[in-house]
Amino acid sequence: MRSPQTISVAPAAPSATRLLRYAQLALLVIAAGAIYPMLYLRQVYQSSMLEALHLDNAQLGVLYSILGSAFLVSYLPSGWLADRIAPRWLISFSLAGTGSLGLWYATLPDYASLLVVFCGFGITTGLTFWASLLKRVKLLATEHEQGRFFGVLDGGRGLIEALLATVAIALFAYVTERQGGSQAEGLRDVIHLYAYTCLALGAALALVPDPRRGEHDTANDARPARTSLLADFRFLAGKKELWLVTAIVFCGFHFFWATYSFSAYLEQDGLGLSATAAGTITTIKLWMRPIGGIGGGWLGDRYAKLDVLALAMLFAALGLLGLIALPGPGRIGVLIALVVFIGLMTYAIRGLYWAVLDDCAIPARVTGLAIGIVSLAGYSPDVFLPLLNGWITERFPGLPGYQIYFGYVVAVGLLGVVAALLLKRMLNRRPS
Repeated sequence: MRSPQTISVAPAAPSATRLLRYAQLALLVIAAGAIYPMLYLRQVYQSSMLEALHLDNAQLGVLYSILGSAFLVSYLPSGWLADRIAPRWLISFSLAGTGSLGLWYATLPDYASLLVVFCGFGITTGLTFWASLLKRVKLLATEHEQGRFFGVLDGGRGLIEALLATVAIALFAYVTERQGGSQAEGLRDVIHLYAYTCLALGAALALVPDPRRGEHDTANDARPARTSLLADFRFLAGKKELWLVTAIVFCGFHFFWATYSFSAYLEQDGLGLSATAAGTITTIKLWMRPIGGIGGGWLGDRYAKLDVLALAMLFAALGLLGLIALPGPGRIGVLIALVVFIGLMTYAIRGLYWAVLDDCAIPARVTGLAIGIVSLAGYSPDVFLPLLNGWITERFPGLPGYQIYFGYVVAVGLLGVVAALLLKRMLNRRPS
């Protein structure tokens, strides 16, 4: 009998059918696409939120600062928790909890209550959801499906977000324009749409049996009594491959943050695009997420994950260099094509960088903790990149500020290419 210390999570249990695993993945994709948009309604409804919730911009900033801080402190304990409680139950709790908080949010409460709601969102979508989601996808996929499963997760998540956003904005327009309702009423209905979706998905994921139940649905491979948390940290700290994965996620996430600035970049003097035109182009870029995520994952499984990942990061860096070097009259068409192309490469990167974790021989009992460690460092740009972007674009107004910012992202992104190649070399030298 194999020891839980050396359980391999790559092969699926013989009783698990491919159809059931794919159904599980589909539910996880929908859950990941549905749980976060309610937290970030400000992307579409910021003015409506300020009016309906009686907030000013400073107060709205505090709410999102609390949310970001909750995420940051949740990554490590999220991984620890995912190793001790079956991910299925954590994910179901997260969806139910987020949906319940959404119902409170839909009452349009006062500022003090909103502080509690957003702190709660940080717990239900960070502490109990993130590592559990990634661990469950990793366990669902076989060794040769890691790329496509994580690609489908990220690409499909983007598709679900886009579809729900389309339904939500149509609902908002119907309530506020055709029915003559207030913006507060429209916002309330939009929040209800997302909240009830989360509640329904939470119930569905709790009821669907895990196709690999005999191997991992119980957390028996991660009983705290068998190894101490300190021992697990020491074990993971000695995995050089894990730190290279962390570097890849850190560098790859820079590209994703750069795409947030594309709309503002296209509106700068010298390019001549209106806010509507720039927004339309960046919306088209968003639809590259299912193509890039799923396509990148499939190519990673078909050829080699690290090769495809390194190429995607290199091409994204070259695309950003184009945005730095090419602004000028008559070149707007090229710049638009580059924005869409960079979006495609960025989503391919996101669809692949978690898949390479499977190559690092991380035991199932500490997979969640490993995800927490990588997330803590890899997603740290969430904390400092907005500040850096703001400082650079204020210090160097107009196109020069964005060119300097994109130049920094290119430099970091190329370090990610180096990290991917180093990891490939290390894995190739590992005894089979």
